[in-house]
Parts: sequence; structure tokens; C-alpha cells
Amino acid sequence: MERIVVVGVTGAGKSTLALALSGRLGLPYHEMDALYFNGPRWAVNERFGEDVSRLTAEPRWIVDSLGYPEVRDLLWDRADTVVWLDYPKRVVMPRVLRRSFRRTVTREVLFGGNRETVAGWLSREHPAWWAWSQHGPRRREIERRVHDPRFAPLDTHRFSHPDATAAWLASV
Repeated sequence: MERIVVVGVTGAGKSTLALALSGRLGLPYHEMDALYFNGPRWAVNERFGEDVSRLTAEPRWIVDSLGYPEVRDLLWDRADTVVWLDYPKRVVMPRVLRRSFRRTVTREVLFGGNRETVAGWLSREHPAWWAWSQHGPRRREIERRVHDPRFAPLDTHRFSHPDATAAWLASV
């Protein structure tokens, strides 16, 4: 495990797991949202593809995303391991709701200096709406990729419950 992509739906715990694995394995960790959003009002990094290409050209790394469409294949082509947090809605929805509520109330600064807002909860782009609406499509996309011969041989670790993930992490 030298080049790892941690995937799952919004709220599954991708960033948390990637950060923990980074510490255990001594891998450089790259948060994809932080690379993608680099300015106020959720401005998008115009050099995102170049930045991801550069970091994944390195021999060792870990990222936390199914991948934005413009870099998804690049990540999967260059990875040697996929860790899939395949949790049901009943697990991810409370997590994403708690996280978004905390971020909104505390005005936590996120990527590019942005914050979640009360008004943002009404947007289809809000993490809670996104997690709910994209749960099925994301799972199907990951399932397809895991079985796609173009990305073989990827060492795939699929976990359907946080307890299984925690047990595996403890063994790494």
C-alpha cells in the first residue's frame, strides 16, 4: 500500500480514515476538497488536474475521494490500493448532518476560506442533500470501477460498517 485512494459517499469518513492511514503508513496525505476549492465562494482551482497529476506521479500518497470527474481515472490508474467505505445511508446521514450542523454553528473555516452557512442548507450542493441524493449513484460507480479490468490489479478493501474499518485500521 503505497498509493491509496479512500472512496465512499459523502459523510462516510474518507478524510478521517485517509489521515489515520497516512500517519500509520507514513504516506503523504492530500485532501481532494482542499485541492479543488481554493478561494472564496467555493472558487475552483484552475490547476486542479495539474496538481493532482503532479502529486500522483510521486511514488507514495493517499487521497480521500472517489475523485472529481476530471481526475477520477488518473487516480484509479495510478493507485495500487482502494479502500472503500461502503456504508449504508443510516450510517452516513447522521454523520454528515452532525458535521454540517457543527460547521454551520461554529463557522468552521473550510477549503479556500469557505464556510457552511444556514442558507447553504437549502442548496442541492449542500453535503446533506448531496449525501442523500448521490448515495446510490456513488455506490454503483465505485462498484463498477472496482470490477473494471482497466484498473486491475487494485488491492481493494471494502468495509460495510465502521467497526470493520476500525478493526482493519488497527491491524495496519
